Amino acid sequence: MENSKYWKVLVTALGLLLSVLAPPLVHAQTTIVIKADDQFQFAETYFAKGEYYRAIGEYERFMHFFPQDPRVAMARYKIGLSYLKGARFTQAVQSFHAMIEECEDAGLVMKSYFKMSESYVKLKQFSNALSALDGLIKKSSDLDVKDKAYYKRGWIYLEMDQWEKARASFDSISPKNRDTYRLKQLSDDMNKKESLETKNPATAGWLAVVPGAGHVYCERYRDAFIAFLLNGAMIYAAYEAFDHDNEGLGGLIAFFEIGLYSGNIYSAVNSAHKYNRKQKRDFFQYLKDHSMVEASVMRLHEGQALALSYRITF
Repeated sequence: MENSKYWKVLVTALGLLLSVLAPPLVHAQTTIVIKADDQFQFAETYFAKGEYYRAIGEYERFMHFFPQDPRVAMARYKIGLSYLKGARFTQAVQSFHAMIEECEDAGLVMKSYFKMSESYVKLKQFSNALSALDGLIKKSSDLDVKDKAYYKRGWIYLEMDQWEKARASFDSISPKNRDTYRLKQLSDDMNKKESLETKNPATAGWLAVVPGAGHVYCERYRDAFIAFLLNGAMIYAAYEAFDHDNEGLGGLIAFFEIGLYSGNIYSAVNSAHKYNRKQKRDFFQYLKDHSMVEASVMRLHEGQALALSYRITF
């Protein structure tokens, strides 16, 4: 028993001695260092790949960790651009508006005006889109910038089907850039609108007195067949009911036929309006495909270059 106690004391003493003499354990810790160049490039990679929502997060992380970096303004602009390309147009408007209010980089402010206007167009808020361009025209003293704004404004008026205002906006472009924007060709193409085939809604309504005739006039032959068939069937059924002295049934059928007949006339008039709207949409798309110039003003050192691309189809 005494030997057992002796050994326990000895083992305890050796353990205490080893704990004192042994070197302390060092727990290795990994420190992650974020570099500004790497973080910005990471955000740019997501943007280039079209993963715009992830890009927004990485640009915001860059701005948080490196608020004094000269690329912060570009990161903020890219956030707005990511919202625009990611179809989050309301957030894009808010982002570009903040850029205009707070950014000191004149070039990025100019781009933000254009992109904010584009975002408004996507939202179908055309008056706001025009206001953004008008604000840029008043603020900028750069003739190329003003001309681009006039050009963009003209196309917005075309989309709003306000052709005279569109012409006035295009006419505001300075003589030095009129050839650049190919305004002569655009004017010639716009004149083709006068030869567009349209349907007169009043004529369609009067023709619809004969069920289906108004739809034939509007080139909606399937609707014309259905209108003629249904109205003809209802009129015949009412005639048969009255002919067999069933006035109650005949009156009921006639009541519903009056509604169907009126609907046939209304549908014919509406078809004429739809036909005309489609003609205008198709012609507007034709203008965009054949006459629109995509222009961007890019500053190179102390000078300027006007970069143009043409969307032409044959």
